[in-house]
Amino acid sequence: MSKPITPEDRAEVHRLHAEGKARNEIARTMRRSPSTVSKIARDLGLTFERGNEVVAATEARRIDLAVRRALLAEQLHDDAERLRAQLWRPCTIGAFGGKENVWSETRLERPTFGDQRQILAATGTAIEKSLKLAPAAGGEGAEQVTSLLGALGEALTRAAGDDDDGGADGG
Repeated sequence: MSKPITPEDRAEVHRLHAEGKARNEIARTMRRSPSTVSKIARDLGLTFERGNEVVAATEARRIDLAVRRALLAEQLHDDAERLRAQLWRPCTIGAFGGKENVWSETRLERPTFGDQRQILAATGTAIEKSLKLAPAAGGEGAEQVTSLLGALGEALTRAAGDDDDGGADGG
């Protein structure tokens, strides 16, 4: 059998609610069930809705995550630049080989073609992931710019073709 609700219980719920305590915290303090605290609060016209607090907390979390995504995107872009720089740097490759399975190293002016392909693939992946986390500004208008540049290039090509007299000396 449940303990009856007393005027003291009502006063305690009212006081703790005014202090900003949550329903479950009030229930623990009073050693009453959360449903009893809810019933008392409802009878007193009190609510435990924290809509504004939840909205503010959610917005703060969204902003924090956006900052973290931007930072990670920048780090990925830095990684891509470091990877790309490796394409043309001297490197040392090594392998076990020969009858005695001995380790040997060779110094190269730049990575092998296969290694360059792997570096480019990793660079592309880093850039792609960076752009997914933080799309480039003006990405939507890029198609218009590309189209405009393409049209300009075609016009210049036509103009250069009109100036060509078709002579053997090219001019």
